Amino acid sequence: MATLRFKVVEDAIKRKALDVPAPEKRPSEYYGMYVFNEEKMRKYLPQKTYEALLETMKHGKALARDLADSVASGMRQWAMDMGATHYTHWFQPLTGGTAEKHDAFIEPDGQGGVIEEFSGKLLIQQEPDASSFPNGGIRNTFEARGYSAWDATSPAFIVGTTLCVPTIFIAYTGEALDFKVPLLRSLEAVDKASVAVCQYFDATVGKVHSYLGWEQEYFLVDEGLWAARPDLMLTGRTLIGHESAKNQQLEDHYFGAIPTRVMAFMKELEYECWKLGIPVKTRHNEVAPNQFELAPVYEEANLANDHNLLLMSTIKRICRKHCFRALLHEKPFKGINGSGKHCNWSLGTDTGVNLLSPGKTPKNNLQFITFLVNVMMAVYKYNGLLKASIVNATNAHRLGANEAPPAIISVFLGRQLSEALDKMSSCTGQDEIVFNGESGFKMEGIPHIPELLLDNTDRNRTSPFAFTGNRFEFRAVGSSANCAGAMTVLNAAVADQLTEFKTAVDARIRNGEDAMKAIYTVLKGYVRECKAIHFDGNGYTEEWKAEAARRGLDCTVSAPEMFDRYLASESVEMFERTHVLSKKELEARVEVMWETYTKKIQIEARVLGDMAMNHILPVASGYESVLLDKIFKLQSLFTDDQWKKLSARDIALVENISGHIAEIQNLTIRMVDARKVANKIDCERTKAVAYHDTVVGLLDEIRYHVDKLEQVVDNEQWPLPKYRELLFIR
Repeated sequence: MATLRFKVVEDAIKRKALDVPAPEKRPSEYYGMYVFNEEKMRKYLPQKTYEALLETMKHGKALARDLADSVASGMRQWAMDMGATHYTHWFQPLTGGTAEKHDAFIEPDGQGGVIEEFSGKLLIQQEPDASSFPNGGIRNTFEARGYSAWDATSPAFIVGTTLCVPTIFIAYTGEALDFKVPLLRSLEAVDKASVAVCQYFDATVGKVHSYLGWEQEYFLVDEGLWAARPDLMLTGRTLIGHESAKNQQLEDHYFGAIPTRVMAFMKELEYECWKLGIPVKTRHNEVAPNQFELAPVYEEANLANDHNLLLMSTIKRICRKHCFRALLHEKPFKGINGSGKHCNWSLGTDTGVNLLSPGKTPKNNLQFITFLVNVMMAVYKYNGLLKASIVNATNAHRLGANEAPPAIISVFLGRQLSEALDKMSSCTGQDEIVFNGESGFKMEGIPHIPELLLDNTDRNRTSPFAFTGNRFEFRAVGSSANCAGAMTVLNAAVADQLTEFKTAVDARIRNGEDAMKAIYTVLKGYVRECKAIHFDGNGYTEEWKAEAARRGLDCTVSAPEMFDRYLASESVEMFERTHVLSKKELEARVEVMWETYTKKIQIEARVLGDMAMNHILPVASGYESVLLDKIFKLQSLFTDDQWKKLSARDIALVENISGHIAEIQNLTIRMVDARKVANKIDCERTKAVAYHDTVVGLLDEIRYHVDKLEQVVDNEQWPLPKYRELLFIR
């Protein structure tokens, strides 16, 4: 194994960047070439069909089923002109990834040949096996039928030679079995509720869109080194490994020059993304070594979520061409930053107004404050549920460590907004809400530097839900997650809160109160009520944890117990009021969450047990034997006094190694026994809690002793690539 380790490290050092030729055209000339967008629709569809499909995509109007054949015919012709031979319904099951089954564009012609065909029926729906995906008991093996149905609001695209049609995935009995259905329902709910509130300020508003801008963080490691680490291959993270002497402490990787090999990969990745219509814009080194980020221009939330899932699969596909493996796990390396997927969320009207952006008039500012405060109220009421929407077995390692936000949901506003809301809550009348807008300052002693404009808030990296000027940044979402999980909860909670707000305001108006005064009065009460969720300080401190508990915020740290928040009566009622998820769908999803948590910890425990017993202990025991042989030989050459003096350190080292070996053996046996006990539990929640309480801690204890051995065992004997080899691309 040692020979293999040095071989793969040597191969990694020899890697050179692929020569990726620059595209001959500008991005604007090939952007979206693999997307059935408006340009292609206009070219390949009859005018009537084109106009109807455009109305569906832009305004959510239902598409007449009799037009499906026309759409399918044009879509097939475009796909075949682009070299496609197959089609698939591309959906998002509860695995957290995507799924697809490919069918060819062929049907027998009855004369021994085939014809290319793709009907409206095949476009609109297909029948994947619903019992083979996670379903929480909604479908049994003998009840396999489920349907994937075309989501016409998200354009079809081509990957390789396959036409991909974005779809929802539901059970034969009608329940949602994916992430897209609840997301679409929540977008409908927040649209309806937001429009109703907007009518107080502008009667011309007819639709409100939820926008999402994700920031995808990821690690790259050399493929050869990855293949020599069973833990990276099977779990996505290093279960053992002592930190490198140099990691991120010098802060020299963040925004540093992008390594040549990585730049070659990024250029090809961007090229592929632009052809797929993914508007990626920003690329840079992240804080940790080998960590990078890619971020797009904001899009409507449903499309943005589809694009993020497509991006993740594209990253994995392209990185292998450059002899890399991408790690999307939230915490692949201990002791350095983990990876998140910050979700920047906002609401915008069809009249071009960002509802989370301060206005230039008192009325516009009141509208801004209305939506800001209602979002805060929603986060306050459902802070535990929002935390449950982002936590899982992998993200639990990241939260609260190395710049990731803590596992306590709070809202950061910044000085200016905080002062405005404090004044609003304490005043007795209806004061005019004023914001200073852009302010600035000059750099002293450097006259040629232009005046720097300041945003209306600072940034707080420890806040899981921060207002950043014209949007909220939900920083707690994990890098491997489907954004739809968190966005569904957020949109549903905000929709429910806006509906409650309108009911309260309308009641005051019916009693003869002026509309603007009624709005102001209700908001003032909300500001006082949700004060507990507002925190602009350092979320890492122990003092904040104690203060958060005193304020009544959800401070649960066990992931399986956090999932309970979905089934709390107030959560079930909120989801049902907004028509986003039924109680049966919620129960099924939480069952899947518990089961998935258990399985991920179970896999990690099995992998770590194998590595400890079959990789580490034989090497450590072998090195121990070498030391014992040396001690024995010294004893035969020197007097007792000389031998004791010369061999003292070696004896201490043998005792040290023996102690760690014994601990690893004992802890591994305990871990196996704990798994056996937990595996006999029938209740998925109880089993998940048992894995959290009895197995997870043993993983860390075993790791501690293995990492101690890594520090003392002969480097040439150590079987696995070390952090100093994994974390610095050659």
